[in-house]
Amino acid sequence: MAAARSPQGATGIGGDKGSIRSGGTGRRTGSVRAVGRALHFPVTGPARGIRKATHAHGAGESGLGKLIELHAVNGAGDVMITVALASTVFFSVPTDEARGRVALYLAITMAPFTLLAPVIGPLLDRLPHGRRAAMAGAMFARAMLALLLSGAVVTGGIELYPAALGVLVASKAYGVVRSAVVPRLLPPRFSLVKANSRVTLGGLLATGVAAPIGAGLQALGPRYPLYGAFVIFIAGTFLSFTLPHKVDSAKGEDKALLAADEEHLHGPRVKKTPRPGLRTVGTAVTHALAANASLRCLSGFLIFFLAFLLREHPLTGESAAVSLGIVGVSAGAGNALGTACGAWLKSRAPEIIIVTVVGCVLGAAITAAIFFGALLVACLAAVAGFSQALAKLSLDALIQRDVPESVRTSAFARSETCLQVAWVLGGAIGIVLPLNGTLGLSVAAAIVATGWLTTVRGLLGTARHGGPVRQRVS
Repeated sequence: MAAARSPQGATGIGGDKGSIRSGGTGRRTGSVRAVGRALHFPVTGPARGIRKATHAHGAGESGLGKLIELHAVNGAGDVMITVALASTVFFSVPTDEARGRVALYLAITMAPFTLLAPVIGPLLDRLPHGRRAAMAGAMFARAMLALLLSGAVVTGGIELYPAALGVLVASKAYGVVRSAVVPRLLPPRFSLVKANSRVTLGGLLATGVAAPIGAGLQALGPRYPLYGAFVIFIAGTFLSFTLPHKVDSAKGEDKALLAADEEHLHGPRVKKTPRPGLRTVGTAVTHALAANASLRCLSGFLIFFLAFLLREHPLTGESAAVSLGIVGVSAGAGNALGTACGAWLKSRAPEIIIVTVVGCVLGAAITAAIFFGALLVACLAAVAGFSQALAKLSLDALIQRDVPESVRTSAFARSETCLQVAWVLGGAIGIVLPLNGTLGLSVAAAIVATGWLTTVRGLLGTARHGGPVRQRVS
């Protein structure tokens, strides 16, 4: 019996030793895996968090999450190019020469863009089955132009200006297509204003992350931010094709007319014509668009006017760079807050929101013009950013409420084009004004007052009568 037990015991001891060796190897393997996970976590952790946030509440299933990520890539690439061009055109030369350079930049890039912008919407209307390709093309074009600019910012060659114009046109073309795509990707029980809020927030957050990275690359050399933009836009080119195929569907769509005359105001076409007629978007949308245009015009004005004013006359006790940074951060924070408010604000009267926020900007501009000072300038930038974001989301809500689905994407394309033209006009006004704070902010107040006074009656009247259709808009 002892002899019989002895081998078993030996086997058992041997087995225990084998288990111990196996356990040691397993522990070493587990340690290696733990170290690997720790090294990968700085990348995979944020990536998982971003994916979880962008795909929440059905956005992943509908495809909206992919659009949010694509728009974040777009914002990061645009800010890289902005950093490179701003350093080349604005910061690298004295103020007087900088004004001349920026004026030349406006003349060569913005003026042609003003003529091209109204064409973008109708042109993209002819590509309803190729929206993903259009977005990819806008990304790829900017990637190639970034490489061209990387040489121009070093040599100062004239090719900088047509390349910058190409970047601007491609960026706005992407924006128009993106606005037209959002209605196709709405998750269940998701309003259009909330979807646009998420997309815009994604772009703002990416811009905030990419801006300091671009500044760091700029410290290495003027062309490095443009190399970064090239890489980002190439990634965006491939991401564009990951959007759902329904983005390219044009089922039931038609073109929209931004007018509100009685001939086009009501209902579908009565009879067929060889060329399909245009539908109207109604008085509420046209008034809201005019009010938004005044805010977008103010935005372009403040960007250019304050850039030169604060460089020549910085805020009290601060350098020019710090002064510009304070105003820029204030505007960005206000814009982000306005976008965030749009995501949760429950309102059945977006007309009231537009009237209110434009009135607030008007009051802030008048106050800043009368009592010109550092604090009030920063407050005006914050209020303007907040109001522009919330007013644009309210315009989106009105288009969702009042425009038939069959023409909604066309209405978005045309409204975005109009707002971009307004921004160009405001920038042109800002560049030609004398560098006098009170005078400049008085002009800013006049711009907002024109938009507010000409639209307030129509918007309040539409809100009082409840609009053509009463639906949840937020």
